[in-house]
This record gives sequence, C-alpha cells and structure tokens, in this order.
Amino acid sequence: MRRISIFGATGSIGESTFDLLMRQGGPEAFHTVALTGGRSIKRLAEMARALRAEIAVTAYEDCYADLVEALGGSGIAVAAGPAALIEAAHRPADWVMSAIVGAAGLAPGFAALSQGRTLALANKESLVTAGPLLLGEARAHGATILPVDSEHSAIFQGLVGEDMAAVERIIITASGGAFRDWPMEKLAAATVAQASSHPNWDMGQRITIDSASMFNKALEVIEAKEFFAISPERIEVVVHPQSIVHALVGFNDGGLMAHMGVPDMRHAIGYALNWPARHELPVERLDLAKIGQLDFRAPDPLRYPALRLAREVMEIGGMAGAAFNAAKETALDQFIAGRIGFLDMAGLVEDVLTDMSARQGLGNAAMSLDNVLHTDTEARRLALALCDQKRI
Repeated sequence: MRRISIFGATGSIGESTFDLLMRQGGPEAFHTVALTGGRSIKRLAEMARALRAEIAVTAYEDCYADLVEALGGSGIAVAAGPAALIEAAHRPADWVMSAIVGAAGLAPGFAALSQGRTLALANKESLVTAGPLLLGEARAHGATILPVDSEHSAIFQGLVGEDMAAVERIIITASGGAFRDWPMEKLAAATVAQASSHPNWDMGQRITIDSASMFNKALEVIEAKEFFAISPERIEVVVHPQSIVHALVGFNDGGLMAHMGVPDMRHAIGYALNWPARHELPVERLDLAKIGQLDFRAPDPLRYPALRLAREVMEIGGMAGAAFNAAKETALDQFIAGRIGFLDMAGLVEDVLTDMSARQGLGNAAMSLDNVLHTDTEARRLALALCDQKRI
C-alpha cells in the first residue's frame, strides 16, 4: 500500500487528486500520511476522514481550534501553521502532491524531497524561483519530480523513450484567457469579475486572472526551461483557443509530437499518480469529428507583455525568477483588491525587476534557499511601495 500526502488538498488540484484516489480504492488502496489546506476547514476534515489520514494540517494557526473540532473523535492528528506544514512534509511517504499555490509551497516541497520520494509538482513557482536548487535537492536524495502542470506533463509524456538531444523545440499552448478576443482599448478598464471568467473552464480566481494576463504561461515558459534543461529560444508559446492540444515536442527531423485531451487536470494528475504505468481515468474522451477544427495563433506581445518579461527573467537568471514571481503575486493581489488596473500588473512587475536588477544585481546573486526567500520578501515589499507611490 503506497503512502501518499497531499499538500494543498482543498484547492482545485488537491480536489482532483482526492477524486482520483477515492476512485482508485481510497483508504483501501492508499495509506494517507498527511493532508494540508488553508481555511476550508470543513472540507479538509471531510477529506481527512474519507482517506483516514494520519494528520491534517491547516496553514493558518487561527484555524487550529476549528480543525480540532471538525476532526473530533476521528483519531486524526491536527496541526497548524507554516512549521507544521514542513513537519508534515518530513513524514515518510512514497508519493507527495505539491499543490500549495505560490511561493508558500517552496519549503514543503524541499522537505518532501529530502526524504527521497516522488514529488508530483503542481507548484510551478518552485521551479520558477528555485529551479536549480529543487532539481539539485532531488538528485542529492535520489528523489523523482513529476510535472503536474498539464503543459509540462504533456511535454514529459512526449519525451518518453526519446533522446533529448533530438529535441529541436517545445511548444506550449495557451487558451488566451478571458480577454483573448477583446479590443486592446478595452483592457485597461477590465474588471476583476471579467478577468475571473474563463471561456473554457472553471478554475480558481487567481489562476483564471493569471490566464487572462498570461502570467501563468510566462511562469510555465520559465518552468519548462528549468525542468527540461532547454534553452529559452527553443521554447515557443501559441494561443490555442480550444485547449485540446496541451503541448507539442518538435524533433530535429521536423516531426511534432502532440499531447491531446479534454481540458481536465485529472489527465496530468493521474499520469503522475500512476507513473510509470497508465491507469484508466474518468475523463471525457475526445471526439475529433465533433470538434471539427483546432485553431492556433501567435500571442500578441502587446496584449500579453508577461511573455516578454519571462524572456527577460531567463536572460537575467539568478534571483530574477524569485523577484518575478513575488512581484506577480503582489500585483495580482493589488488588482483583486481594486488598487490597480488589469494592465498595471505587468507594468508593476517590470518596475520591480528593473529596480531590483539595478540595485541588487539579481543575475549575480548566489542561488540559495535563503536568497530566494529574501528576494521574495524584498520584491513583495518593493511592489507594494511602488503601488502606493503610483496611487498618490
């Protein structure tokens, strides 16, 4: 019986992981070590009871009493706070889902790798901010990292049995988000509600807005560069409104290998859960005749400046990824709070990168976890300060 843990269990990735575990036998097939979540205490407790977890952890210490009450009489241990997340990650498990959103998922991911296990990585920020460190930690402990982003899982699957030396390019697809067909002149006035409505599927608010700005795709470009050790100029992005083709791998003979499927994260999660085998998954099967056609177009650089910023981050190197991600998360917070406009997010991130590169030499900073966390803190502080200045 495999021992599993889910970090970020109550988010969309965690919920899909829970669904697959229950369909594949639940507590009769898996020994659940740890489940962690945020403020969705009732749901976290339901999942912990269903999987008979050893421990349930909330990231928020003020939610501890509520979780204790929700799990009363279950025999499931309860903990709360950042330190408790890391302690839970140190508990031996064979397979760990890393689905905590943002830089908060970095430390638990490192802790899980130190145990020499399989880390299913849905937290793209870990590779963006500290890719060389994370991959080095995996090598040092004999651990395996499996990508769970649908695009990177698609690339990973396209490379099975292939020689990386024969890979000419990688093509990542993007839906284009809520505003892919909007007139440019309307974007400045776009509201949070409008940015939060995806044309293809229902996701969380933050990822949906990131899709509209294509900051999610900017992170994925950096993530692909780190995970697959491929030069940035060989990574392409195309807008594909149907979201059927998740990624393509191009080879030196001119051929392209595409991974296709309905937009359902259980594809990538299920592949990581059952790797290296495949398991039947409860996802809709494609009807190509019904789809009729697939469309692709180049992303407009004026509509999606985040893609240009990602290229600059990769060119700078060092701590630029950590600064980029922190500034992006802060800019998104400020947009959701109504303090800046939709187009101001990219401008704020660019200002942070420019300022920190000039003052701190992001590209020359030594790669260490302490430096990553310090850069993250400084970039958030600077982004807030710049936001305040612009409001005066």
